[in-house]
Amino acid sequence: MFTCSPIDDEPSEAGLCLCHSPAFARLNALVERRFTRRAFLAGAAAAGTAELWPKQAGAGIPDAPKAPIVFANVKLFDGKSGQLAEGRRVIVDGNKIKAVEPADSPLVPGAQVIDGGGRTLMPGLIDAHWHAMMAAVPMLELLTADIGFINLAAADEAQRTLMRGFTSIRDMAGPSFGLKRAIDRGLTAGPRIWPCGAMISQTSGHGDFRMPYEVPAAPNAPLSHGEVLGAGMIADGPDQVLKRAREQLMLGASQLKLAAGGGVSSSHDPIDVAQFTEAEFRAAVDAADNWGTYVTVHAYTPRAVQTAIRGGVRCIEHGQLMDEETARIMADKGIWLSTQPFLDNEYANPQPNPLNRAKQLEVSAGTDAAYGFAKKYKLRTAWGTDMLFDPGRTKDQGAILATLTRWYAPAEILTMATGTNGELLAMSGPRNPYPARVGVIEADAYADVLLVDGDPTGDIKLLADPDKNLKVIMKDGRLYRNTLA
Repeated sequence: MFTCSPIDDEPSEAGLCLCHSPAFARLNALVERRFTRRAFLAGAAAAGTAELWPKQAGAGIPDAPKAPIVFANVKLFDGKSGQLAEGRRVIVDGNKIKAVEPADSPLVPGAQVIDGGGRTLMPGLIDAHWHAMMAAVPMLELLTADIGFINLAAADEAQRTLMRGFTSIRDMAGPSFGLKRAIDRGLTAGPRIWPCGAMISQTSGHGDFRMPYEVPAAPNAPLSHGEVLGAGMIADGPDQVLKRAREQLMLGASQLKLAAGGGVSSSHDPIDVAQFTEAEFRAAVDAADNWGTYVTVHAYTPRAVQTAIRGGVRCIEHGQLMDEETARIMADKGIWLSTQPFLDNEYANPQPNPLNRAKQLEVSAGTDAAYGFAKKYKLRTAWGTDMLFDPGRTKDQGAILATLTRWYAPAEILTMATGTNGELLAMSGPRNPYPARVGVIEADAYADVLLVDGDPTGDIKLLADPDKNLKVIMKDGRLYRNTLA
């Protein structure tokens, strides 16, 4: 790694140079091991020099327990069976669940026992369509503010997200790589993040937030502000899509997201338009395949969804305007539906622009049919909120989950927001930044658990009031809340 190139072959009068000392040789060997080209590139893409830094306990980060923790006297919802089990005890050791054992098994010596008092122990919640950066600030601020401020606002919101019981989120567009790194390093509290990075969009697509005066763009035009921030990237043609896809993977994307059709919050693309061609989708899919991961797309309409599927996409975000034929195709090909309970209610994202508001109403009118198709064809269905541009409403994350009772029983909803969403996160394969399982309570899964005061399989609305009803919040084996202590 480091070499000495003396001017001549004669040793100096003071002895050998520093380069020949035993201490330097040990340092050189250490650096060489850590910074092989392959390791350096992988580390730089995922977390820079994170491995050289010890994990710290920053603001809001509790110390790691010094002994195993035992959750006793609980009703267990494991994220898989859809039922509560009694007579079980859960052992946490380090950041993993060590065992789920009979309640009368011998106690681990020296363990800390948390007596649940008959409450429900369940996996941490997962939001499969969250915007860690975009939920924290209004749209105008996102498009104009300094990235330093946006990061601080997002970190503050990440702490609140975790304290609502959401221990994992799939970030569906935005410059969240730095936030993820800070959370993983222990500089700030927050959920685990599976980032997409910038959403890739065609010119005039859902991710093109340029002003009309910026069009047409000169051949050598600089990146737009949204592109500089890393919120979205504009690409036209397979070559550009391939480049932008590879850039996001280099930055640490666990999966890629493209805009396949019109959107509600974007002002220049009608909701009915299809975006990108099969060849363009295939370019992104090829890049993702080479990295062992997948592409998901923003799409509402049958044409947008079907074109993306023919291009090799494996997951559809939204889908509220799909028809029965589209649902049948998704079922036949095993395509995931990651959708949201978009209704014209108090939880809808604010749309002051009348044109955007009209698009929002069109989408919400299709939500019932979309969930009907998902149930009829047994689509692999994930849940998320897609909250945007209104930090005052993020407190409703759990309440939005509860609105799924319009279509599902509470136990089905809990399974969707834990074990099922965890299966979707695992689709990132080797790009999965957290290789142990999440969304389940089983041996060797991450110790991300909640203790709920009541039975959410009977009353899912308990999760809409986390301050009152979440007595314990544990993430990565650390107790962020324990009101029973």
